[in-house]
Amino acid sequence: MNCIVCHHGQTRPGTTTVTFHRDNQTVVVNEVPAEVCENCGEAYVAEEVTTQLLDIAAQARKAQAQVLVRVFAPAAA
Repeated sequence: MNCIVCHHGQTRPGTTTVTFHRDNQTVVVNEVPAEVCENCGEAYVAEEVTTQLLDIAAQARKAQAQVLVRVFAPAAA
């Protein structure tokens, strides 16, 4: 797909890092599958991946972790 940020690059399968900040809590998820623009590096994450990321953030919030860093692991189908 064409990048909607720079309008010049095409996206390619790759990975990105997603960071959530809320109150005094930071959650960092590495190696998240995404479509990444070859020109500007903007990453686009699929809806099902976003759902999993939000679940990770919610679990961290429940655990009251101040900082949580993890590698993305796809949910079992």
